[in-house]
Amino acid sequence: MSGTAEAMVNAIAAWQAGSPDLVAYDEAVAAARTAFGRVVGVPAAHAAIGATTAEFVGLVAASLPAGAEVVTACGDFTSVTYPFLARGDLRVVDVPLGRIADAIGPRTAAVALSLVQSIDGAIADLDAIVDAARAHEALTVVDLTQAAGWLPVDASRLDVTVTSAYKWLCAPRGTAFLTAGEEARDRLRPVHANWYAGEDVWGSVYGHDVCLAHDTRRFDTSPAWLCWVGAVPALEAFADELAGPDPDAIRRHDVGLADALRTRLDMAPAGTAIVSLPDPDGSKADRLAAAGIRAAGRGECVRLGFHVWNDMEDVAAALAALI
Repeated sequence: MSGTAEAMVNAIAAWQAGSPDLVAYDEAVAAARTAFGRVVGVPAAHAAIGATTAEFVGLVAASLPAGAEVVTACGDFTSVTYPFLARGDLRVVDVPLGRIADAIGPRTAAVALSLVQSIDGAIADLDAIVDAARAHEALTVVDLTQAAGWLPVDASRLDVTVTSAYKWLCAPRGTAFLTAGEEARDRLRPVHANWYAGEDVWGSVYGHDVCLAHDTRRFDTSPAWLCWVGAVPALEAFADELAGPDPDAIRRHDVGLADALRTRLDMAPAGTAIVSLPDPDGSKADRLAAAGIRAAGRGECVRLGFHVWNDMEDVAAALAALI
């Protein structure tokens, strides 16, 4: 995103010159929060800002009572599972992605999973999971990191979402969001309470009078300013597209390219923007790298993700490197 790079270069130049603009930094955080809300379908007041997925999942984990049952997906990204496992006093149930809804029962306090799995792009059956969680009053905690930006998402259906924006939303690393509506946020403890989570941010930098924001901003953590300056152009661009007249356009483009590669590799279409191929010895990753194609090696697989800047020439290049 050229707008993101330009915004950060300009902000770094001002910082280097000793003239950082704190008002502009706060305006960038507010603009990024608003744009992200548009991306996932929630008001800005329902979104908190932070740096990582794990810190927000950890906040949820810290809010559960000892002995609570948490249903998770086998092989999910560890930033979603480790915060619950690390507590040591929760009952963490690990089941295949397709059986999440069936595993939710009367003992379940929360269900935590990635909507789109990092390792292979598999998409969870969100309708079934939400229905089962509501039937048992379990908290839904859904990581949108591998979804937001290409897969239309309505976060208002979920109790809590967490999203690292540096993936498909193309923002700088170090920008992340938590969403929670009024009912869900009352079930969370503000374990990272800090000055930036105050009702009056610049009025809560000293003292013992705790006055946290009345909305989800109470879970904010202090922002890395320059990252948020860079996040605004990227998030606004995706918000304009995903909240526009054809919110499914990016999904169709990305999935169309991914399924085109799958078809040419004699694989069934999967309806996801991620193509994951077995690669235990790393040879596929090496061939892709030699062809100038960036791909991720994860879990003895090589993973390719298709996004807005890709086209059929990229599919052909990947195919040539792989066969």
